[in-house]
Amino acid sequence: MRRVRPGAQSRSGAAEVSSRAAGEERALTSVAAGDRYEEPQDLPRLWHVTLSLSGKEAPLKEVRRGLEQLAHDHPFLLTSRYANDHAEIRYWEEARDLHDAAAVALRLWGEHRQSAQLPPWEIVGLEVIDRETYHQRIAEGYGPPPASPVGVHPF
Repeated sequence: MRRVRPGAQSRSGAAEVSSRAAGEERALTSVAAGDRYEEPQDLPRLWHVTLSLSGKEAPLKEVRRGLEQLAHDHPFLLTSRYANDHAEIRYWEEARDLHDAAAVALRLWGEHRQSAQLPPWEIVGLEVIDRETYHQRIAEGYGPPPASPVGVHPF
């Protein structure tokens, strides 16, 4: 709803009248001492995704070219490792919750399979963890090593 000064012309040319009486002050609201601002729960978060794929052997050159094209099409791709019969893709996904991040991850290979000419492999593993868990694992010395060097590499 657009507010207009009492007696001012609206876009339609008609005068609009405020719900407040002339000279009436608008009531102010305050926050009680100790109240904290809470972030809305539906804001997107970052999720670290590891997608594992496997299937019939394919020429290494074609697998690499397909993964490089996928990295081009999906710019958030961190790293891919591959062999002639399996691959692992790691990337960050921004999503509201784990369910949304997992749903996107499960569609990634199928949606890009034709455009990137990826092998007809199936998803055999999926891990989706939040950013804090990822960094905690790294700090504690377990979990996947940080994705460096970034890019497409053989196993």
